Amino acid sequence: MENSIKKNILQLLNNLSDEIPELKTANENTKLYNGFGGCLDSLALVSLVADLEELLSEEFDKEIILADEKMMSARNSPFKDV
Repeated sequence: MENSIKKNILQLLNNLSDEIPELKTANENTKLYNGFGGCLDSLALVSLVADLEELLSEEFDKEIILADEKMMSARNSPFKDV
């Protein structure tokens, strides 16, 4: 399941690579959020998380919520990398 989720994240990042060229070579160590040295601003991160929630909800046929207010402001954010 973990590999499937990583594959979905990398697929979504690849879809963004036309707008953000740094994502063409994204891998599981790619830094995401620019607050942590990544290439996504807050709006792009929210969009990525929303797209990923939708994709995973469809794949696993369950409602999936990846972000809430606490996660988005956490010091050790789960969104700093893939």
